[in-house]
Amino acid sequence: MTDKDQHPSSTHPPLPPTPEDEQLARLRLLRSRRVGIATYKRLLTEYGTAQNALAALPEVARAAGVSSYTPCPEGVVLAELKTARAAGAQLLALGESPYPEPLAELADAPPFLWCLGDPALLSRPMVSLVGARNASSLGTRMARALAHDLGTAGYVVVSGLARGVDAAAHLGALDSGTIAVQAGGVDVIYPAENAELARDIGRRGLRLSEQPFGLQPMARHFPSRNRIISGLSRATVVVEAAAKSGSLITARDALDQGREVLAVPGHPLDARAAGCNMLIRDGAMLVRSAVDVLDALSESTPFNGTVPGTAENLSGLRAPASAPPPRHSLKDAARLHQQILSRLGPSPLAEDQLIRDLKAAPAQVAPALVDLELDGQIARQPGGLLTRVV
Repeated sequence: MTDKDQHPSSTHPPLPPTPEDEQLARLRLLRSRRVGIATYKRLLTEYGTAQNALAALPEVARAAGVSSYTPCPEGVVLAELKTARAAGAQLLALGESPYPEPLAELADAPPFLWCLGDPALLSRPMVSLVGARNASSLGTRMARALAHDLGTAGYVVVSGLARGVDAAAHLGALDSGTIAVQAGGVDVIYPAENAELARDIGRRGLRLSEQPFGLQPMARHFPSRNRIISGLSRATVVVEAAAKSGSLITARDALDQGREVLAVPGHPLDARAAGCNMLIRDGAMLVRSAVDVLDALSESTPFNGTVPGTAENLSGLRAPASAPPPRHSLKDAARLHQQILSRLGPSPLAEDQLIRDLKAAPAQVAPALVDLELDGQIARQPGGLLTRVV
């Protein structure tokens, strides 16, 4: 018998990858250098499977001018999986239960999430509470009270495990259900002062992260984390926030995602309230108590047809009835900001000409110009001229 007879060739196509093999390959693809969520999705669409995409990745990188490219080694991902599972963490994959449905709707939804705790919380309606790290005593008390009362009404409270407002929100909802979204690995506690709180959330709530297990958080991870906080929830409530703060980034994310944005007002001379006051001025609903949040949620599309609990559950916290203030859409404000920026450039343009171009009322344009000026996106020049900062 010849060698050919002993080892006959096969014309059968290779077996398709098992779900476990494909998940491992997808995680390798996502962990590969220079592969973000958009590139990850594009490669899967073009090549059909993650294994095919991994095989093509060096050539794709070479075409983009990156030489000597190597995808994430299999051993790196296997080590991550082993360490995470030894710690009791669960990997949630986009499109599979119990990956949270509100988050799955986003264009930039994380393909994978590591979680520690009770993933059943992800099937319940959620509200995000965010605010200043250097929160005032009044701010932390307000955050804790809001979280407690929203939890009593049946909502899971989501926040970012930071000091200040975030920590107060988690503490207020610890008994009813809270989710902490972390900027680094789900096993890495930051800041260290919240280590005990993080352990309690891991036992009684849920900790989430899209980052690799064991990754230390860096500054660029926090804005990315914020979109998950807002994306999980039907509404984001800002308790205290400076004019330029991470909490306002979360509010903008919520607006872009079509979520409700609400804010607790503060004294005009308190810098920690400047961001909240700006949001309210631009149309965010003013929050005096959890009743206001529940009212806003009842006016929007209900979760599974009903809003859990009622305001009457909140032990007399309902505010006195009054005529609601006129509301201006935050989406309209964001659209106006974009229209202004699209018409401005490095060459100066007269403010009155801009208003005529926009076909908008001066009283509507003026606050938007102040916002953009404070945000450093436009600059005023002598003679009533405006330029865009590039």
